[in-house]
Amino acid sequence: MKRILSFSVVATLLASTAFAEPVVGVSWSNFQEERWKTDEAAIKSALEAGGAEYISADAQSSSAKQLSDIESLIAQGVDALIILAQDAQAIGPAVQAAADEGIPVIAYDRLIEDDRAFYLTFDNVEVGRMQARAVFEAMPKGNYVMIKGSPTDPNADFLRGGQQEIIGAAVDSGDIVIVGEAYTDGWLPANAQRNMEQILTANENKVDAVVASNDGTAGGVVAALTAQGMEGIPVSGQDGDHAALNRVALGTQTVSVWKDARELGKAAGEIAVALSGGTSPAEVEGAVSWTSPGGTEMNSVFLAPVPITKDNLSVVVDAGWIPLEDLCQGVENGPAPCN
Repeated sequence: MKRILSFSVVATLLASTAFAEPVVGVSWSNFQEERWKTDEAAIKSALEAGGAEYISADAQSSSAKQLSDIESLIAQGVDALIILAQDAQAIGPAVQAAADEGIPVIAYDRLIEDDRAFYLTFDNVEVGRMQARAVFEAMPKGNYVMIKGSPTDPNADFLRGGQQEIIGAAVDSGDIVIVGEAYTDGWLPANAQRNMEQILTANENKVDAVVASNDGTAGGVVAALTAQGMEGIPVSGQDGDHAALNRVALGTQTVSVWKDARELGKAAGEIAVALSGGTSPAEVEGAVSWTSPGGTEMNSVFLAPVPITKDNLSVVVDAGWIPLEDLCQGVENGPAPCN
């Protein structure tokens, strides 16, 4: 009887271990940006549906803090990590620390060039193409300014590469002259505005179009242009930020390439649950083998972006991404659905 009881106790212990709720830690680079709150809600929902617990930390734009944040998440016993890297190079020790503990890592929306990380993002080269295509269609000739993303984020160069694919021939022919180009430290709108102001001054305001790499930098650009009475020239962005979509309706921004953060967050949560449960990265649904610019073979999932212009603003309203009143605030006789 005692022997049977021992087996029962062991079975109970094994069962409780087998059904322990997995814990997924998320390290945010800078949670102050509007869009990450949407991503977080989607991640939380997917984790809850998968029976997993969510914990997180905000690095507040500090790569050093992010490393200590991830150490803390590991110490709290996470079964998987989702990392939005502040600095793609500086994050290496955190990936190593996770690997040492057998914890799978998801590189969320920003490349971490390490074959032990699962890369989940939108097709950022295509985002760059969409940005430049919309601006180029509006202004096929003239003086262009390229406002890039953060120099520590590989996405900045992916976007710039896609942009160049669209405007390269016109640059070579002389139809387009790039009169200014600058990275934006931290993707901060204030830095983008300062860069744009300096470029406008250097060129005596002779600027016809701006390819800005996200909606935050586009906001800085539009502020600089507005101060010079130049609002309305073509400006690109991405993320579908509510303020940017309102600018598209107002006519001060040409395009915001919408990357539905709800879909990205949902995918991250589902992949984290799968990896924490023992699914191999190559077996994740939708995973493809992808070679990074540095030659690293990685398991990856790429979601499809959608360019939002004045011609298809109803898409984001119909999808429940933005309330109609937010989209159309201050708009008079604007494009549908703001008319």
